[in-house]
Amino acid sequence: MRLAPLRRRSEALPGVSGVARLDRRTDRLVGRLNPGDFAVIDHVDIDRVTAESLVAAKVAAVINAQPSTSGRYPNLGPELLVQHGVILLDNVGAEVFAAVKEGGLIRVDGDTVYVGDQPVAKGILQDAQSVAALMGEAKAGMSAQLEAFAANTMEYMKRERALLLEGVGVPELRTKFAGRHAVVVVRGYNGKEDLKALRAYIHEYKPVLIGVDGGANLIREAGYKPHLIVGDMDGVSDDVLTCGAEVIVHTTPGGSTRGLARVQDLGIEAINFPAIGTSEDVAMLLADSRGASLIVAVGTQRTMLEFLDKGHGASTFLTRLRLVDKLADAKTVRTLYRNRISAGALLLLVLAALIAIGAALAVSEAGRTYLHVLADRWDQFADWVQGLFT
Repeated sequence: MRLAPLRRRSEALPGVSGVARLDRRTDRLVGRLNPGDFAVIDHVDIDRVTAESLVAAKVAAVINAQPSTSGRYPNLGPELLVQHGVILLDNVGAEVFAAVKEGGLIRVDGDTVYVGDQPVAKGILQDAQSVAALMGEAKAGMSAQLEAFAANTMEYMKRERALLLEGVGVPELRTKFAGRHAVVVVRGYNGKEDLKALRAYIHEYKPVLIGVDGGANLIREAGYKPHLIVGDMDGVSDDVLTCGAEVIVHTTPGGSTRGLARVQDLGIEAINFPAIGTSEDVAMLLADSRGASLIVAVGTQRTMLEFLDKGHGASTFLTRLRLVDKLADAKTVRTLYRNRISAGALLLLVLAALIAIGAALAVSEAGRTYLHVLADRWDQFADWVQGLFT
């Protein structure tokens, strides 16, 4: 198993030590992590995307104030963490945020967190066997989760039917969508790989590129500039926010406008769009309401387990139901899309044209005369070249 470079054992005290990085929002924390850090989080049911970002940051340990698997459904994150050798200490309680300081050195020994030689939190140390057992129990409880999913779907329909069915409340945008394709990029499942695979498609169709929070960073890393950035802005870097894209800050009705304040502090004119549901859903509804002819989803969920794993319930399901006639997954587009003419086909076309011209010249009197003249000129050229070396 991989050990993070900065993980180290204290010479005087048992266990594994590292620098603590704390945040109740894991997506905000990821940008501050260094290899070997201990990520202290408050995250029920760690999903696969979050786990992938923690593994990519090369953390040595994840200390979770909440259960990493609650048993509601078989979430995919804990298994990924333990497979990559990351220490996973669960359910240590919210008090850990008061007991541990940002940037301070902490130590994990078994199921206990220490600051120096003082125990400050105690939880459940997970390993491959315990995670597998939790997954088995969670699979048995899927029926209750599906019932809750159905109830949430009805509640969302009642509260947001005007937006969902008629596009009421969608703001006016500077970006023009009418008749164009739109690519909605989420920092999710295989988003970076799928975006790379769409390079030829993007070059040819020049779609509107919409980054949903950290998805905007993926667009910039792929060499493009997003036309639109949608989300609460926690996962977007300052460099990307100031790249010139149109910014839509998504908040829940009556929720925090911290994201709006952040972009305004950067001198960016932004639109605040309060709506129930996820930023991913809002981005797709914006593209549809403003006339996009095709919406390509990159890094989004496709299976029921993936929907549950990201905590996306009713809003995501109903949004996709509305857009079913124009929504395509990136993998589908990648499979079906072909350049209008490939380099090989172009070469064959040129060769066929040359052969046709040669045949036409050979069967006509004028053509044969032209070929004789061309042959004489070639002989003269060959004699001249030969004379240079004799």
